[in-house]
Amino acid sequence: MPLKYSLTYKAENTYQAPITRAFWQFLILPEANETQELIQWHFSNDLDESSGLSINGLGFSVIRVHSRKKISKISFTAKFMLIKKEVNPFNFTIDDTPYEKHKVLHSIDFRAEHEVYLRKTVFTSLPKKHVGIYSFDRSVSIFENLKFLNSWVFEHLYFQSGVTDVYTDLEQIIENRHGVCQDFTHLFCAVCREHGIPVRYVSGYLHQGNGYFGDSQMHAWAEAHVPEIGWVGFDPTNNILASLNHIKVAHGKDYQDCAPIKGVVYGTGTNETNHSVEVYASQQ
Repeated sequence: MPLKYSLTYKAENTYQAPITRAFWQFLILPEANETQELIQWHFSNDLDESSGLSINGLGFSVIRVHSRKKISKISFTAKFMLIKKEVNPFNFTIDDTPYEKHKVLHSIDFRAEHEVYLRKTVFTSLPKKHVGIYSFDRSVSIFENLKFLNSWVFEHLYFQSGVTDVYTDLEQIIENRHGVCQDFTHLFCAVCREHGIPVRYVSGYLHQGNGYFGDSQMHAWAEAHVPEIGWVGFDPTNNILASLNHIKVAHGKDYQDCAPIKGVVYGTGTNETNHSVEVYASQQ
């Protein structure tokens, strides 16, 4: 049964010294796709700065704000309402010739078609000493391997906020074994790319009524491309497949492509940003 979601995203930027000009970009608008329908949305800020909508280089909607005022603090609020359709994430047939499908991953045509999401980035490259941290079994399907990987990442890492940030590399994550959803997702993506599987880092929102890890902020999961099946969503933070509970905003190679807020400010001193997310769901 479809769910009707009401979402509220809030961000507050505080600056140590007043800034004189600023540009902000928000990648927070839920994507309109075959599983979710955006009904309405509203974006505002407490200083009545004007905003506009545009499309970024990856094809996703971004809200842009430009300020020419001298400010020390500004708050942003976005409200969304959408319908999320129920889709069976297992609605496909697993091939009974897994070895042949594993060979497809190494074909020139497949690698050329998915080159962008096979690229290893700073955040999705396994450190040299950890390259063999996880092995795939060619005797079972690629999808089954990805399910096993989803469970392995979930069991290898422990969810804990405040111990990593957006710049934490995989070596620290693997060895300290603690982090948040972006860390779980970066590790999942790194292993996939090491084994030739195209994978996308996904940002979005998560149902807050089911006790999932990572539901209090914007969430992250992965979409891996399985030959003859297509893109399948995996949430290693919670060891589940992406489904009715996941509201997608955007995808990219890693967190840097999907950061919810980016900006350029003219001023001196440090700044601080605080985010909060509220997600309410009801049956449609």
